[in-house]
Amino acid sequence: MYSAADLKKGLKIEIDGEPYAITEFEFCKPGKGTALYRCKLKSMITGSTMDRTFRPVDKVGKPDLEERELYYSYQDGDSYVFSDAETYEEVTANADLLGKSIYFLIEESLCNGLFFNGKLIDITLPTFIEKVITETEPGARGDTASTNVMKPAKIDNGYELMVPLFINEGDTIKIDTRTGDYSERVSKG
Repeated sequence: MYSAADLKKGLKIEIDGEPYAITEFEFCKPGKGTALYRCKLKSMITGSTMDRTFRPVDKVGKPDLEERELYYSYQDGDSYVFSDAETYEEVTANADLLGKSIYFLIEESLCNGLFFNGKLIDITLPTFIEKVITETEPGARGDTASTNVMKPAKIDNGYELMVPLFINEGDTIKIDTRTGDYSERVSKG
């Protein structure tokens, strides 16, 4: 159990059987009365947010969170199968849990899985992945009047992102999996 004095930004707590992360924290001491701890909380399962105020005497639960290394194995219909790096136990995640991360899954890539009470609630992919551009328009000469001129491009699984004009089909690029944006060109095609 945490006391209200332990609360800070980034701390993970449990309220009503659900894990929350504190995204904003404010200590408030009014002229009269006891101090207050105002927090903005984000659910680690649903992503919803709420505001909660704690008094110094309040106790807050500590969630049963466990982080494990997982390897992405394969897709099985709408499910994505990962295997534990130590026990080789298979864990499945649905597309709702992964969101747009499904476009950045590469077989046998190492990911971090966050478990709450033994149930997978979040997957963190490697920060950068390398993919080959399969479809893009050729960059026209003279289109560089301003800096940062971008054009649409697609990778092998259909994900579309914006890339600089000098990127062509067959080029290998690095993609930031946190944002889904182009990072840099790795090699020419």
